[in-house]
Amino acid sequence: MLGGVLAAVSVFLICALMIFQSLAREFGFKTAGTNDLVAWLCAAAAFLSMAHAFKHGDFVRVTLLSEKVSDRTRRRLELLSLSLASVAVGYLTWWASKFTYESWQFNEIANGMVVIPLWIPQLSFVVGAWMLLLAVVDEMFLVMGGSEPTYVVAVRERHAKGDFSSDV
Repeated sequence: MLGGVLAAVSVFLICALMIFQSLAREFGFKTAGTNDLVAWLCAAAAFLSMAHAFKHGDFVRVTLLSEKVSDRTRRRLELLSLSLASVAVGYLTWWASKFTYESWQFNEIANGMVVIPLWIPQLSFVVGAWMLLLAVVDEMFLVMGGSEPTYVVAVRERHAKGDFSSDV
C-alpha cells in the first residue's frame, strides 16, 4: 500500500508542477528544471505503483489456459508463473540496485537543468523494484501454502460488485 500512496503523491506533484509551470509562464517567470522534476516523478509513479497494482490484480494476466484447467493444474501454473516472475523481478531488482549504487559510488550528476546526484531520482526505481519483488515472492509463498493468489481474489471481488473497469 505504501508504494501506491507514494505513487499517488508523485502523480499529485506532477499535476501541481505542471499547473505551476503553466501559470509561471503566463506571468513571465522562468521554470527551468520543472521538466526534469516531472520526468523523475513520472518514473517514480510508474515504479512505485507496480507492487500495489500487482497485489490488486491490475497487472495484465493471460488466463486463457488457466481458466480451462483443473484447480490443481491452475495452482501449479500459478506457482510456475510466480517462480519465473520471482527470478525475473529479482534480476531486475539486482541490476537496478547495482546501477543506482554505481551512480552513487561514481557521484554521477544529472545532466538536465536540475543538478543533483543521479542516484536520488533513481532510488524510486530501486524501491519500486524491491517492493515488487517482495509482492511477487509473498504471492508465491501464499500459493505454495495452498491459498488463492491475492490478485485473483481482488479481481473476483471487483467483478462480484459489477466493476469490470480494470478489464477494459
